[in-house]
This record gives sequence, C-alpha cells and structure tokens, in this order.
Amino acid sequence: MSVRIVIVRHVPQDKAAELRPLLLEMRALANAQPGYVSGETLVNYDDPSEYLVLSTWQTLKDWNVWLADERRQKLQTEVDKITGSETLYSVYYNG
Repeated sequence: MSVRIVIVRHVPQDKAAELRPLLLEMRALANAQPGYVSGETLVNYDDPSEYLVLSTWQTLKDWNVWLADERRQKLQTEVDKITGSETLYSVYYNG
C-alpha cells in the first residue's frame, strides 16, 4: 500500500536561498531511492515561511528506509539548523 508523507518546514524568508540547494539535493537523493514515487513542495500563500512537502512512497517500509538513510539525516540536520526549527513528518495512507 502506498503512503503519502506530509512534511512541514518553517523557513525564515532570509534563509530560503541558503536552504534551497540542500532541499534540491535531498529531493535528488530521494528520487533515486527504491520505492520513491513522487514529491512536491508547496509554499503557503498566506504564510510564505511555511513549506509543505508531499512525498509519495510505494510502501511505509520504503519511506522508513529513506528516513533512516545517513545522507538524508545529515542533510536534515543541516536543514533544521538553518531554519532554526524541527521538520515535522506525518504519514498518511488511502483508507
């Protein structure tokens, strides 16, 4: 069963340019992972500091392998350091 991961980040506007290369690198790495289906990044119209990522994976196991990947974790640590806040994850499935 496929899963959709909802990822929320709060990015101060003065940090967006610094963050962009890290997010692009993370997306490129995810794109090469077994089970990765798609990803989309949206910016909240009313609050441009809020970024919402919708990531689709073939299985929850595929997502969890990616979540534990050392390269992803290293990039995620850098992302959270730049934003000054923790990235939030929620897992959804089609019920």
